[in-house]
Amino acid sequence: MITVEFVVTPGFPVMSLAALSVFEFANLSAPEPIYDVKILSEFGGPIATSSGVTLMTSPFSELPCDTLIIGGNTQVVPTSPRLAAFLIETGVASRRLAAICTGAFALADAGLLKGRQVTTHWAFTETFRARFPDLDLLEDRLFVIDGSVWTAAGNSAGIDLTLCMLENDLGFEMARAVGKTLVIDYQRTGGRPQSSVHQTFAPRSDRIQDVLLFVRSNLGKSLSVDDLARVAGLSPRQFSRAFGTETGTSPAKAVEGLRVEAARQMIEQSRHSIEMIAIETGFGDQERMRRAFRRAFGRSPQAMRKAKRA
Repeated sequence: MITVEFVVTPGFPVMSLAALSVFEFANLSAPEPIYDVKILSEFGGPIATSSGVTLMTSPFSELPCDTLIIGGNTQVVPTSPRLAAFLIETGVASRRLAAICTGAFALADAGLLKGRQVTTHWAFTETFRARFPDLDLLEDRLFVIDGSVWTAAGNSAGIDLTLCMLENDLGFEMARAVGKTLVIDYQRTGGRPQSSVHQTFAPRSDRIQDVLLFVRSNLGKSLSVDDLARVAGLSPRQFSRAFGTETGTSPAKAVEGLRVEAARQMIEQSRHSIEMIAIETGFGDQERMRRAFRRAFGRSPQAMRKAKRA
C-alpha cells in the first residue's frame, strides 16, 4: 500500500483537502485500497480551518512514508523548527515530497528546494522571491515536478498535482477514470498557466465584449485603436476611455496580452516554428514576440518551448 501523509497547519483552507479526493476515489475504483492517507499536524488533535471547521489530525510520526505533502494556507505562516525537522527527516526519505500553495515556503525554509524549480500561488510569488531570491521560481505554472519534489500553485492545482501522481503510480487510464468521477478535466498539465488573460478582462458593456471577441478572431491583423473604436461604434478617444474604465488596461496592452496567450498556446500545443507563430498571432517578427514574452513570462518563446518539451 502507498502511504500518503498530508500535513496541515492551523487556519488552512478546507479546499486544500480536495487534493486527497484523488487518492480516495482511486481506492474506491480499485478492487482493494491502494493508498493509505493520513492527515498530520505538528501536535495532532483538532486543527481549525480558515472556515472554522475542525479536523482531527495525527501527530508527526517517525515512520517512513511514500509521499509527503504539505498543504497550503490562506497566508504565509511561520515554519516551526519541529515542522522543518520533520520535513527534512521524513520528506527527504520519502519517494515524493510535495507542497501545495504556501506549503512551498515551508520546504524552502527547511532548505529542501535548493537547486530545484518550484512554483506557488500567484498571490505569493513576490513574497517568495523576496524571501528566497536564489531559488528558481516558475511563477505561472499549475505545478512543477523537479525530481522527487513536487510543488503546486494553489489548492485547486493540488488536484492536478495528485492526479499526476496517480497517473505515475497506476497509469493514465486510472487517472482519467478518477478525473471523470470527480468531474474534472484531466488535461491540465503542469505547464498550463495559473491565470488566463481572458479572465483578467471583465467588461460590463456588450460593445467592449464585442471588441475583445473581434481581437481574438483577428489577432493576425493590424489592430489599431481606430480599428477597434469602429467595432465599438465610438470615437478613438471615447473608446480608449471606455475600454480602460471597463478592463483596467489600455487597448494596446490588451491586444498584446491576447496575442501572447494565443502564441503561448501554439508554442505548447503545435509544431509550428516560432517565426510562423509570431506571424500568425500578429507580432510580425520573432524579436517583437520575444520582448512581449519577456514582459509577460520573464522568458523567451524558445525557452518556453524547450521547457514544455522537457
